[in-house]
Amino acid sequence: MRIVVAEDLYLLRDGMVRLLEAYGHEVVATATTGAETLQALLRHRPDVAVVDVRMPPTQSDEGLRAALAARRELPGLPVLILSQYVEQLYARELLADGSGGIGYFLKDSVFDADQFIDALERVAVGGTAMDPAVIAKLLSSGSSNRRLERLTERERSVLGLMAEGLSNHAIGQRLFLSDSAISKYTTPLFGKLGITDDDNNNRRVLAVLAYLNNP
Repeated sequence: MRIVVAEDLYLLRDGMVRLLEAYGHEVVATATTGAETLQALLRHRPDVAVVDVRMPPTQSDEGLRAALAARRELPGLPVLILSQYVEQLYARELLADGSGGIGYFLKDSVFDADQFIDALERVAVGGTAMDPAVIAKLLSSGSSNRRLERLTERERSVLGLMAEGLSNHAIGQRLFLSDSAISKYTTPLFGKLGITDDDNNNRRVLAVLAYLNNP
């Protein structure tokens, strides 16, 4: 994959570049400010970008705003946010266009290289990869969604794990259920969320976005 890495801390940025290259990926550009991030994303149009939230000059939300601006210009541009903070407003804005290709992980939650690379690859192909802590934060601040209220407790559990980016098999392992049992939950789950079996859409992504946007 062709990757842009936007991170202002040298050691972390250099470490990510070395890690990505060790897994056979190409880092086409790095950025240390919000402005550099936007420029790199628009110029290189990477397969996926890793972007920190808080970057110079103000160390507030420059990285996340640069990612949003880039996705407005390049709809569906895959972005994995890797941060110490959950910026709820902008996270919801990233999810709002419904196109997928979004990940949001807290740096303290990434425990090994395989986990990070797996999340990055899921985002690159248009999926989602959400930190459970980010999911909890978004849901705690959301308003009522009548479609979600139709889901059973088990269906909500399946959908929450789906939001983390887990496959049906991985969800089954987490919930101690068979793959066929998980399929029996996902089919009515999609129906209750009003998501049809349309080959032009990824139903899993649409379900996750409905769950996390919680409008």
